[in-house]
Amino acid sequence: MRAGGGVRPSRRGVLAAGLGSAWAWPAAAPAQQARQLLVAAFPLVDEIIRDALPRFRQLHPGVEVKVVSRQYVDHHTAMTTALSTSVYLPDVMALESSYVGRFSQGGGLEDLLPQPFGVDRYRERFVRYAYDQAFNRRRGAVVAVPTDIGPGTLLYRRDLLARAGIDVSALQPSWEAYVQAGLRIKAATGAYLISNAQVVKDILIRSGLEPGQGLFFDQESRVLVRSRRFVRAFELARELRRNKLDARVTAWSNEWAEGFKRGTLATELTGAWMVGQLANWVAPDTKGLWRAAQLPESTFVSYGGTFYAIPRRAAADNKPLAWDLIRLLTLDRAQQFAAFKSQDAFPALLDAHEDPFFAEPLPFLGGQPARLLWRDAARRITATQVHKQNNFADEVVGTELDNVLDRGKDIATALGDAERLLARRALR
Repeated sequence: MRAGGGVRPSRRGVLAAGLGSAWAWPAAAPAQQARQLLVAAFPLVDEIIRDALPRFRQLHPGVEVKVVSRQYVDHHTAMTTALSTSVYLPDVMALESSYVGRFSQGGGLEDLLPQPFGVDRYRERFVRYAYDQAFNRRRGAVVAVPTDIGPGTLLYRRDLLARAGIDVSALQPSWEAYVQAGLRIKAATGAYLISNAQVVKDILIRSGLEPGQGLFFDQESRVLVRSRRFVRAFELARELRRNKLDARVTAWSNEWAEGFKRGTLATELTGAWMVGQLANWVAPDTKGLWRAAQLPESTFVSYGGTFYAIPRRAAADNKPLAWDLIRLLTLDRAQQFAAFKSQDAFPALLDAHEDPFFAEPLPFLGGQPARLLWRDAARRITATQVHKQNNFADEVVGTELDNVLDRGKDIATALGDAERLLARRALR
């Protein structure tokens, strides 16, 4: 799974593969029963919503809220079908950031700019890039409200760097410096620098973008994959592979997890939420050995995030209630903080960023107050223009990089082949 609008994968996406429940949609409530609001979500998000329901019932005591939870992929497949057929539409749907971009290109989601919503009045209260991700420039519409984000970070094994005689500063000046530091780490410790060269490519193609600039396509659907961004990303990934600095393991596989447990992976380029995953189930015995830093070359990218949206063809009578629930989940500081503390959902709401909690030490990171780093990163990420074929383009580019890394394909040829394939799909 590749997460558009950020780099792959998102925290909830990787967890949801084993946590969801394939519930059937409930039948519509008879008119004489209590009014019902139907909310569709995926694991962890569903728990956040349920935790907020006591507050919501205080506001709307006569309303029953039914939360329907599916596994991550099943949920988004069901939402795709519901939006295209207008059958079994929920009143509120949770969406991962890559799907917000995809769905925003159609007309299935309610535009939240006009009254009675008026979402633009809240714009300055959100991390800018998160709000902008839900803005459809072609339609002039905002189709979803952000609730949590995934600022990118560099996680590194302090003990392995010490054995190599280097400090984290050796990893950060440039991506080329990151590779050179990896050579020293490998020579001194035998550890790989990174799990897979694809991880570095995913970040580099998103580096240096201006706000609103397209990732794979421009505003006229012209393909951008032969630009310098992609050439450099492919060259650096090839350098990593040629020097045997990547372990060639797939994220979230058993081999990947073993690399963290055994200390054979010196760094990870990921979302801030990974610290919780390492601490809780991937490699808890490595507590105190890891530290966090900003990504090399002052790179700031997003690793997923969650939004709430209202289907345009959902029941009109329920839309005011749906909007009240979304506002509670996204604009209430206490609710945002509760989700942060219980589910590691980094708040999209800026009001929730001004709290001593961010300066608290993280035991897994040896007491480092890393949330301050991540808060700074979140405010420096830029939103990219979303194209309806972004997810397909991500797969095509990833496949061509595999051809370069595993089969020796020339980079210019690989990117040219990707360009031709994407040009045929761009206007569909």
